[in-house]
Amino acid sequence: MKHVIALDVGGTGMKAALLAQDGSVLFEARRPTGREHGTDAVVAAILDFATDLADEGRSRFGVAPLAAGVAVPGTIDEKNGVAVFSANLGWRDLPLRKLLGERLAAPDGSAMPVALGHDVRSGGLAEGRLGAGRGVDRFLFIALGTGIAGAIGIDGRIEAGAHGYGGEIGHVVVRPDGPPCGCGARGCLETLASASAVSRAWAEASGDPDADAASCAAAVDAGDDRARAVWQRAVDALADGIVLAQSLLDPSTVIVGGGLAEAGDTLFTPLRAAVTGRLTFQMPPKVVPAMLKDTAASLGAGLLAWDLLTMEVTA
Repeated sequence: MKHVIALDVGGTGMKAALLAQDGSVLFEARRPTGREHGTDAVVAAILDFATDLADEGRSRFGVAPLAAGVAVPGTIDEKNGVAVFSANLGWRDLPLRKLLGERLAAPDGSAMPVALGHDVRSGGLAEGRLGAGRGVDRFLFIALGTGIAGAIGIDGRIEAGAHGYGGEIGHVVVRPDGPPCGCGARGCLETLASASAVSRAWAEASGDPDADAASCAAAVDAGDDRARAVWQRAVDALADGIVLAQSLLDPSTVIVGGGLAEAGDTLFTPLRAAVTGRLTFQMPPKVVPAMLKDTAASLGAGLLAWDLLTMEVTA
């Protein structure tokens, strides 16, 4: 059976699959990234994992994978296949496409085609084609995790922007006098509505240094007024960011994923109300939870690999 390698490299773990052309998963595997051993060890772990996945494909289906797709965090140069920078994984200007292509080369020495993608944009691509955005021509994908990132979906593809920063809704300023952000600005959305921001606010409000966003959501459900205040501040900031994006992009659907979205209706009920209450002339988007959970980026990487093959055929 024809298949490709799909690999998502995270800060602590890697998720992978062998993906058929219709997006169905033929095999899944996970491994630690091993970043505690240094950058060289991380790169070696990626290459070894990809090699084992290729061997698995040959063993199961009698043929080698046709291509590979890899999704990574940080700043990337998709065109040249270079992972430019990752604070979590420690690399700079890593020629990941070249390294993987050579490691997975055919017996005649020809490099395997490799697609390199940003983890959140890859996740958005998968949600658009296989998940909550399937059949939607315009959507905004928002990942609420340690930070906040996003992806702009247009007709089955992700708009990366002129410089590769399209969809960075986490750095939209929603509170100009708000807390400082690591990017250098103040009041960015991710300083107020990310899981880490909610965790910090709830730890302060509750007096429990170990409190986190999940415990805040549980306290909201239990009727704790302090938790409700913390939660509503985050919801209000997120709604402001969504309305700004709605004015600029006019998506029909906003897909919200990441750890904070696991709160379900505790998040989505007040968020939908807050977004609707802020709209004036804009058409209200559907605000829906992501469907693919933590497999989205690996699935998206596989889709990028299939797209690469399609481009090569039509070139």
